[in-house]
Amino acid sequence: MTPLIAPSLLSADFGNLQRDIEMLNQSECDWLHVDVMDGLFVPNISFGQPVIKHIKKHARKPLDVHLMINDPGRYVNDFKEAGADILTVHYEACIHLDRVLHAIHDAGMKGGVVLNPSSPVCLLEDVVQFCDVVLLMSVNPGFGGQKFIENTYNKVRQLRDLCNRKNPQCLIEVDGGVNLENAPKLVETGAQVLVAGNTVFKSVNPAETIAKLKATV
Repeated sequence: MTPLIAPSLLSADFGNLQRDIEMLNQSECDWLHVDVMDGLFVPNISFGQPVIKHIKKHARKPLDVHLMINDPGRYVNDFKEAGADILTVHYEACIHLDRVLHAIHDAGMKGGVVLNPSSPVCLLEDVVQFCDVVLLMSVNPGFGGQKFIENTYNKVRQLRDLCNRKNPQCLIEVDGGVNLENAPKLVETGAQVLVAGNTVFKSVNPAETIAKLKATV
């Protein structure tokens, strides 16, 4: 399938955020990826609900909100009100993951789970059937611009097998170090949503780069 492209606003120009969102609106991207960091679950701090509300005012594409925060279940309704269309939470941050996934769906959003590079795919055996998307981190979360972890290809294959058995409709998303070189292999191994930050926003022509990623087969 043609992959969905979700540029990460963490790499956008925060001083000209509306301009960058309008560029994405005009591009071939499918989702806008929004990374929320609390300085606890990951070492960095990004932005929260007030900024997402302003992003939502200008975005004409779904907001794919990725919570890199402790105890994300506390904020499900807050992020729904802020404008999230898709909400993903880390397996490593949820004591009661089943409950959180149901809360996301009850709030009217699509929901899913994120796995850190060191977390095996088998952890999702009992929850993948409740996921609209599973996001595999291909770098250790917290900072943009990191090098892609090669073992991600194996994890995509394993996750594809798991989804085929338990939830064929679940989308496989990859985030971290995705670029024009590794995108084809990711799609070949089963990835369906590609998150790209620096690859898009640091390029000379971001819209053209998005189109190239979109054309990955």
